[in-house]
Amino acid sequence: MILFPAIDLKDGQCVRLVQGDMDRATVFNTDPAAQARAFQAQGFQWLHMVDLNGAFQGEPVNGAAVSAVLQAIDMPVQLGGGIRTLATAAYWIERGVSRIILGTAAVRDPDLVKQACREFPGQVAVGLDARDGRVAVEGWAEATELTALEVAKRFEDVGMSAIIFTDISRDGALKGLNVAATQALAQALSIPVIASGGVSSLADLEALVAARCRNIIGVISGRALYDGRLDGATALAYLKAAEDA
Repeated sequence: MILFPAIDLKDGQCVRLVQGDMDRATVFNTDPAAQARAFQAQGFQWLHMVDLNGAFQGEPVNGAAVSAVLQAIDMPVQLGGGIRTLATAAYWIERGVSRIILGTAAVRDPDLVKQACREFPGQVAVGLDARDGRVAVEGWAEATELTALEVAKRFEDVGMSAIIFTDISRDGALKGLNVAATQALAQALSIPVIASGGVSSLADLEALVAARCRNIIGVISGRALYDGRLDGATALAYLKAAEDA
């Protein structure tokens, strides 16, 4: 299982929001590239990055910060936030992003997502962010009537690399992962699932491993890594031991 450290970009800085609220942002590093280098030095194998301003505005906003990160590190990066056209997807893939994350487009324009999967095989993930069981879009600002499973099922046979499932109510709040909902989604899909939202300690990783769901291939952590509640080295060692067991 891959542990993805998260860099969420707001106004060019590394921040963490609470429950997706842009007015409840904590700045953890003013230099995203330096933060990315620090994560790589700690031994992480992937980086998860989101352009928060872009998610709200519908187009990339923190492009300079993303480019600086891509130039600063060697590890693969998955990027979401404001990617709503094939041209934007191509732009970032050509510049070294290993996997693009489509969120709002998965609800608004599923044909675009399917086309992206054809154009960029193995490099497209869908981000499904749920509040009270329903998917939210436009930077989590707008709720829909669709469940995460209903949206995910649209993409079962198109070569989707992963579904990134976030429980918005827990994101940035250190309330613990919603393991049950993540497990239920993963068991209902053939697409691999990455868990997100609420990681607060090693216990969350232990609970995810204990679920014994092979279709859950990763977990994203942000605030807990930044404030030390989750020690990166300890977490990576635990996941490696669990994989080898």
